[in-house]
Amino acid sequence: MRLALGISYLGAAYQGWQSQPSGQTVQDRLEAALAAFATTPIATLCAGRTDAGVHGLMQVVHFDTPLRRELFSWVRGVNRFLPPDIAVQWAREVPETFHARASALARRYAYILLESPVRPSLEAGRAGWSFRPLDGAAMQQAASHLLGEHDFTSFRAAACQALSPVKTLTRASVARCGPYWRFDFEANAFLHHMIRNIMGCLVAIGQGQRPPQWMQQVIAARSRDAAAPTFAPDGLYFLGPRYAPEWQLPEKTAAFEWLPQSFSRH
Repeated sequence: MRLALGISYLGAAYQGWQSQPSGQTVQDRLEAALAAFATTPIATLCAGRTDAGVHGLMQVVHFDTPLRRELFSWVRGVNRFLPPDIAVQWAREVPETFHARASALARRYAYILLESPVRPSLEAGRAGWSFRPLDGAAMQQAASHLLGEHDFTSFRAAACQALSPVKTLTRASVARCGPYWRFDFEANAFLHHMIRNIMGCLVAIGQGQRPPQWMQQVIAARSRDAAAPTFAPDGLYFLGPRYAPEWQLPEKTAAFEWLPQSFSRH
């Protein structure tokens, strides 16, 4: 049978999602736990790979297995072999035609940023930081220029392996909760470092270093040199993919609830 799992994790201790020879990735730890539970190797495919230091509130993976267990056993059993900062949140049996990556209609990310003259302590590794005050209206105006279909070459990492830099962004919103800012992004797909490079530009605009219209110039330039430096991964969260209702998969996990209360509706 084919199973889909929803995974949450803190990425600070890992070299990203994708398996590496070092074994220090989220995929490596998940597949080791699956093998320990199933007593046989299991290879997974994910909805979207995340970089080192990036967190996941609902990464979705699928795999095929002949092992028959209750769905709750896949959750509790695999979690027994996982480190504390990675957890299976749910398990579902899906048709063989389901593919965690190819079946996704869109992908969602959020960036949490602390605005404070003092660096993060409790939020270290879990939130970005701006020691300068931020102008929310300016950042939202700049973010609106990102909506729609664009060539996002200016926000693309040199190591990006995507076949095309053209993506369609359907959401780019800015909200505030006390000293925290939340930036939400949704698109059909994202380029390597795309959100972190966008965040570098938004923060520069929010701090008054650039006007909101500068975002249009950066997009039009189609050059990485035109954009701001890549922002820290600390506050970036993969919220998960969106699937068609026919797959009957959850849209979020319990991990969403740790975010500031006024943000939990997203």
